Amino acid sequence: MSEEQPIPTRGVVFEGPGRRPAIEELVLDPPRRGEVLVRMAAAGVCHSDLHVVDGEWERPAGVVMGHEGAAWVEELGEGVEGLQRGDLVVLAWTAPCRRCEACARHEPWLCSQPDGSGHRLSPKDARLRRAGSGEPIGAYSGIGTFGERQVVAASAAIRVDPRTPPEMAALIGCAVTTGIGAVRNTAKVQTGESVTVIGLGGVGLSAVMGAVEASAHPVTAIDTSPAKLELAVRAGAHRTLLAEEAAQSQGADHVLECIGLPSTVELAIDLARPGGTTTLVGMTPQGQRASFDVYRLVEDGKVIRGSNYGSADPAIDFPRIATEYLEGKLPLDLLITERIGLEQLDSAFEAMRRGDGARRVIVY
Repeated sequence: MSEEQPIPTRGVVFEGPGRRPAIEELVLDPPRRGEVLVRMAAAGVCHSDLHVVDGEWERPAGVVMGHEGAAWVEELGEGVEGLQRGDLVVLAWTAPCRRCEACARHEPWLCSQPDGSGHRLSPKDARLRRAGSGEPIGAYSGIGTFGERQVVAASAAIRVDPRTPPEMAALIGCAVTTGIGAVRNTAKVQTGESVTVIGLGGVGLSAVMGAVEASAHPVTAIDTSPAKLELAVRAGAHRTLLAEEAAQSQGADHVLECIGLPSTVELAIDLARPGGTTTLVGMTPQGQRASFDVYRLVEDGKVIRGSNYGSADPAIDFPRIATEYLEGKLPLDLLITERIGLEQLDSAFEAMRRGDGARRVIVY
């Protein structure tokens, strides 16, 4: 492909809070050095997308939404190694540069200048344009998984076992890695330690699976939805509690908050045992604050930790999780509530606002 032959595609473009994201006809430039052209296979609908659409997170307008997805490699830009056409890849919404201070500290999830960053909005970085006007369009988190095709940084395309169902691979790109990584990498849960998970969406259920796979005991799951508690049991939880029963769970070695509400953040701190750790995984709307009894926290020697992207290195964690799924160690199929088309994205957002189900996945 040459620069004179733009690639036709479609994508859901976010134009600002309060405006319904709409599917638009777009054109895509061919991949440049260090980039790959991918054809999307599946994309998960994540609460982080809804935070943007509802104006709870400030993000630029004029971008193709979506940050959780899997795709097939179609074309390689100059200098790309380790990938080939036809590879199934999981797309990482932060692709560590391997050069900054955070990467040098072996904390790639905190990379300050990830490849393909800035939502590809600058004239230099933009690869998408509106089909009619030629106006540049960005890609959310550099990958824009609600588009049928994308050009992404090669380091954001992580090859996984081709036997992995694309829907499962898509969820590994965010929810699964965030939840399992919070258990393994951030909290570092050990065999026999007790774990309580608050909130059983895609991330929380993944955290339950990660705790069970780590041989934690007991694993307690808390939610307002009986249906989600049933999913937690199928994921291996030893005990489930409705939210109003949460006080019965006091004394866990590890408590993971996987919703992102100030009230559940405060609850998670309370439910940790003296000397225990609360790991905050869920993302609140920007600017929200939670409070806690400082005297009690210090007296009890508790620890509060934040977990960004499950403290994961996508190049290592994505293939590992895919393999564990194929080996039957992680029942990730439980996470998919419904498979939908791109045209059903609005209804998926409405279901998420109601707290209905775990994950809806767009299958291309």
